[in-house]
Amino acid sequence: MTGHLYGVGVGPGDPELVTLKAARLIRDADVVAYHSGTAGRSIARTIVADLISEDATEELLIYPVTTGATGHPLGYYGAMEDFYDESAERLGKHLDAGRTVVVLAEGDPLFYSSYSYLHDRLAARYPSEIVPGVTSVSAASAAVARPISRHEDTFTVLPGTMAVPELARRLADGGGAAIMKLGRTFEGVREALRQAGRLDGAWYVERASTGRERRLPVTEVDPAAVPYFSMVLVPGPDLRADAAQRARSSAPAAEPAVTGAARLLVVGLGPGPDRWLTPEVAAALAEVDHVVGYGPYVDRVPQRPGLQRHASGNTVEVDRAAAALELARRGERVAVVSGGDAGVFGMASAVFEAVAADERFADVPVEVLPGVTAAQAVAARAGAPLGGDYAVVSLSDRLKPWAVVERRLHAIGEADLVLAVYNPASRSRREQVERLRAVLLEHRCPTTPVVVGRHVGRDGEQLVTTTLGDLDPDSIDMSCLLIVGSSQTVATPSGVWTSRSHP
Repeated sequence: MTGHLYGVGVGPGDPELVTLKAARLIRDADVVAYHSGTAGRSIARTIVADLISEDATEELLIYPVTTGATGHPLGYYGAMEDFYDESAERLGKHLDAGRTVVVLAEGDPLFYSSYSYLHDRLAARYPSEIVPGVTSVSAASAAVARPISRHEDTFTVLPGTMAVPELARRLADGGGAAIMKLGRTFEGVREALRQAGRLDGAWYVERASTGRERRLPVTEVDPAAVPYFSMVLVPGPDLRADAAQRARSSAPAAEPAVTGAARLLVVGLGPGPDRWLTPEVAAALAEVDHVVGYGPYVDRVPQRPGLQRHASGNTVEVDRAAAALELARRGERVAVVSGGDAGVFGMASAVFEAVAADERFADVPVEVLPGVTAAQAVAARAGAPLGGDYAVVSLSDRLKPWAVVERRLHAIGEADLVLAVYNPASRSRREQVERLRAVLLEHRCPTTPVVVGRHVGRDGEQLVTTTLGDLDPDSIDMSCLLIVGSSQTVATPSGVWTSRSHP
């Protein structure tokens, strides 16, 4: 019979925060294992030193590297993978011998803990159990005596090792936050807080719940004295209290008048890479105070001090446009963002639709700034398939019936136009590409070139040239854009191109 593996959380540092169950298991363990830095000192063992039996075998698992360089051929991550493999093998021998093994984890075993890597390697082979512990986030919140979330508030845990722009973007989304893994990252974290407008009110907590605990506003911290075992807490707003305060106001809100500064920008961010963002759009985004859009597109806008972000889902375009127009008519500087070009299956038409639906927005000027669209990006990668006359169609039938789409495909096929296809398929729409293929094969030969671009300009970019007869509909998803050639489109070793003339 094999032994039993326990991942035991020992809390943030105060021995009195160790749970009764954790204490019992540590006292009864045959083997007690714990991690340490290269110096061999284990904080987890220090917390529970009085609980470890003299008869227990202790296994010290020393990291081969922490922040320094390593000679491992696969770098830091390769060295750590080997370390966890070796550690699991050491503990596996005890478990094979029928011994009870307790692995100590500072805080909680599955919350930024090294135990999780051992669990991945051992839990499927041996009986195992997780004993939760008080996390450092809970201890830090108690130290500053600030609620970190209540009611419907959100709370996010972020690693300080994130790039400053990404960390700032996430902090700007609102809600409470804890930022861990400080030390050498602290200056970058403080800059991200400044860019997100969250620096005031952010608290620094060092070695929470221990005798060396320190807590002070982030603005007062010396970056040179920040240890790894520290944290920044950013209290979030009390959304329900704010709403209640507004409700208590007896005076009805006055209808704001459109100001002379009212203007709404609708901008295209391009297909993905920053180098395809136009200088005009970049300058506009640097001046606005609000960015409104579908979440992934809002995420692409760099955070900076004073910028407020308003992200929403993918099927509420007109509601999103109305919210942006309302901000603009109050005199706020607002940009609505779209991927590619905002005027090509983007937010521009939704904004004009919202203006037409509500007379309050009639006096808000709307300015559309163009962007590189996906058809241009895929065509450029392939060569010049859009060199002649072409049409653009979205295969989505969310806003129009399929019968309309099919009628247009027949017309495009009969007119012998090159076709750029947006929104070809999704998880719930799997038959449209096959229907498109069948319709076009009624009008053009199976050898017609077809270009399939996936994630063009971004990580994972793929470009495939095939034919209409060989096109595999099952290989197409929402990340693709198709270009179906005409009778004047040829695929050559140098690229796919369409003649400018037609016989």
